[in-house]
Amino acid sequence: MRIGHLHQFTEHHRYYIFRDFSLSAVDRKMISLIYQPMIGAFAASLYHYLYQQIADDYLGYSPLEAQRKLLLGLGLEMHERDRQELIDNASRLEAVGLLQTSRLGVPDSDDFVYEYELVKPLSPEEFFRNPHLMLLLRDKVGKYAVISLRESFYAKEADELAGAELQRDNITVPFYELFRLNAQSVDTELEQALAEVAPARNVAHTPPLETAGIQYGEVISRFPRNSANRKFVERLRGDDNQMAQLNYVAYKYNLAVIDLCRLLDEDGVFNPRGELMVDELQLRASQMYRQDRKREGERQRMMARSAAASESGGNETAELDEPPEEMAVASEYYLDVPGQLADRCDIHQYNMLMRNEPHTRFLARFFPGAVPEWIIRVFEVIDLNYRLNGSVINVLIHYVLGMNDAQRINKTYIDAVASNMLVKQVDSFEKAVQYVREQVRLEQEREMRQHSGGAASAGTVPRPGGTSRARGRKPSMAIVQDAVLEETISQEELEEMRRLARKLDGNK
Repeated sequence: MRIGHLHQFTEHHRYYIFRDFSLSAVDRKMISLIYQPMIGAFAASLYHYLYQQIADDYLGYSPLEAQRKLLLGLGLEMHERDRQELIDNASRLEAVGLLQTSRLGVPDSDDFVYEYELVKPLSPEEFFRNPHLMLLLRDKVGKYAVISLRESFYAKEADELAGAELQRDNITVPFYELFRLNAQSVDTELEQALAEVAPARNVAHTPPLETAGIQYGEVISRFPRNSANRKFVERLRGDDNQMAQLNYVAYKYNLAVIDLCRLLDEDGVFNPRGELMVDELQLRASQMYRQDRKREGERQRMMARSAAASESGGNETAELDEPPEEMAVASEYYLDVPGQLADRCDIHQYNMLMRNEPHTRFLARFFPGAVPEWIIRVFEVIDLNYRLNGSVINVLIHYVLGMNDAQRINKTYIDAVASNMLVKQVDSFEKAVQYVREQVRLEQEREMRQHSGGAASAGTVPRPGGTSRARGRKPSMAIVQDAVLEETISQEELEEMRRLARKLDGNK
């Protein structure tokens, strides 16, 4: 319980209690044997006292009372020391997940109302699966006592059944084999009445998020103890919504627990009130994801280079004896020879090279000297990370280098074409040729539309009553054209122009 000043927590402030469960015998045993050694007898008594404010066979809310009743019922006095003791014991209950406290502001008033929401104790199986709670219990009672306490909750199986390997046959009768429901009639009045008398608070049901399966205990056990965000991370203990968001971010960006802890330890992930800034966390997780992908890509390329070097050194003689088998190219899949290579090979040779040659050698044919380093890296990523077929990469080289008349290529353009090929599942030489022809056709149609649109706009005379689309266009600019002079220059005018030219040259 975080109270800034004790004047905000007095016996005059009102409170109420909410719970939506009832304690079973196992729950009471858990509180007395497991939780009480960790939080103390007074905190356990406080939990039972709050629980008894609502009848044992009821769920919902307690009456609104002044906290004087709470202090007197626990044998505390009306002064600051006892109020602080109540705060400390309530904080112990909150820390182990048995209580959630909220302070509600009353409209049109400076008064506060405190809400104490009780939480059901964990079952023995859930408790001993929680590392931070189990380690706290070990620190309080010792290792052997923890083992003994866990055994005290389970009745052992008979020795005759425990050691035998028996065949299990499920003979349980399902619901719809015995009962039939009248699904034709829907009683809306009953549903409305049940919704009105429901004692539990209305909770907005949101669709479940994908989860990475990270528990709060895994986060807090790896989070630095001296971190400034430690107190904010500890508040996630009972906040299922924020833990679900954390798990979704970890699932979305493939984060491990240690990566998630590293992000939560950074400044700006929590606001001053201690609330998780999910958008900021996603931004930083995205940056980490991109860095990890970049490092993974570089590692794959380095391993591929080393593997290729070792194979080329060991199998050099075998490659000389057995050249790779060439794949023929059908005439209907021929592509024209680019201008750079027109005087070096014919169309048949060029298409055979494009189909069978490695992309590194095929790329070098488009440059008179060394290939720029950035282009080598771009096609290395396409080969080793995108896993495009070698002949498809050669068709890509033909498209971006051989057919690009403007010769304006950059990494973004090449990567966009390669990504488009991946999306369209271009995985063979024939599909790549069809893709290139389709792109050329689309570009030609686009240019024709642009030319026809320009001609139409140039020949259109604007009218005062034109459409809004025509009025929104830019005004047509006059184009300077070569025109034939209608009048010829006389001999006298020509001599005068020459005289002025000689005069200007003399001045210079």
